[in-house]
Amino acid sequence: MRRSILSKHITESCADLFQSLDAMALEDKINTINQIRTLLHAHSPMKDHPIDLVLWEPIDSVKKNDYNPNSVAPTELKLLETSIVEDGYTQPIVTWISDGHREIVDGFHRSKVARESEAVSKTLMGYVPVTTVRDRQLNKSNRMASTIRHNRARGTHSIDAMSEIVLELKARNWKTARICKELGMEEDEVLRLCQISGLSGLFSDAEFSLAWESDTASNDAELDFEADYSAITQNTSDTTRIFHTFDKWEAVGAGFFAPGIKGRDKEDCEQEYGVFLSDRAAFAEGIEKVFSEWPNSCEHNLTNGSMNRIAWIGQAAACAARGLPSAYRGGFSSLPPEKQTEANELALSYLNKWLTSRSLPPVTMEEALSDRNSDLF
Repeated sequence: MRRSILSKHITESCADLFQSLDAMALEDKINTINQIRTLLHAHSPMKDHPIDLVLWEPIDSVKKNDYNPNSVAPTELKLLETSIVEDGYTQPIVTWISDGHREIVDGFHRSKVARESEAVSKTLMGYVPVTTVRDRQLNKSNRMASTIRHNRARGTHSIDAMSEIVLELKARNWKTARICKELGMEEDEVLRLCQISGLSGLFSDAEFSLAWESDTASNDAELDFEADYSAITQNTSDTTRIFHTFDKWEAVGAGFFAPGIKGRDKEDCEQEYGVFLSDRAAFAEGIEKVFSEWPNSCEHNLTNGSMNRIAWIGQAAACAARGLPSAYRGGFSSLPPEKQTEANELALSYLNKWLTSRSLPPVTMEEALSDRNSDLF
């Protein structure tokens, strides 16, 4: 291809200038080369692509992340080492910059080989090749999605780790449709990953779907899961709404979202559920136990005017007092109408006591049911 006069002048000037690099010490040379590449990148028509800027960074400044779902068997890891020994690094490590170091988004095993393989490390002189994700990928949930997208085309995934990532994205108000789009999954795959962690009820039951996202929530709204907030209000115009991330829900540890009880018949458990709700004294004691021992779960659910709070109180009380997961809530439907009404009214009275004790206004039965059928216990 014929070069312009300006192109020839620039390349010849650079060639003369770059000869000075040979006289530099290793660290100065690497730093200078990185700076030159960064300057070139700023003028590149391809600068939107991270691969346009590959830098050599000290290996000790590149740290692993805490969510990589990709696992490599020892045999495959050895093959990766052989590949790097024979072919060199043909793919950089994908990173983002945080607190003075780079955290790996993709390439943990390439980094591992650089650290642990004597044959590879002696060629690297303490450095590894890195790229940096786009600015719009710096949010943790976006980085997690990026890691999965990189990994799903290769390697073997740890199902438990993938499940944890999906649950965290759910906790960040990502809708199932967005998870499917961003991670290249089908809806049933997302559901299965939720079920693995025993939280399937959280995402499959209509009466709980709005506990995660309000009418005003946008797809890009995020909870800052990295911050150690005990409770925050976000993604809603209701300033009284309190959110807790799922890892702080006492209901999770109590088995509220479990698909059932091993060794127990569903019909028997639903019958026990109904008997519990029809026993006014036992039901009241269960509610008091929830209010006393599940403060985070109560705040997250009972300040949410978009969900059926009456149903949640009944299900929570049965779980706390009898160890019955919400999966057996169908037992409520077997109660006579007058017993259903009595249970609903008891739950409403306790809900309003809870609200007024926090200087929040009491609600009507219709508001507490959030326009849903009352037979969701």
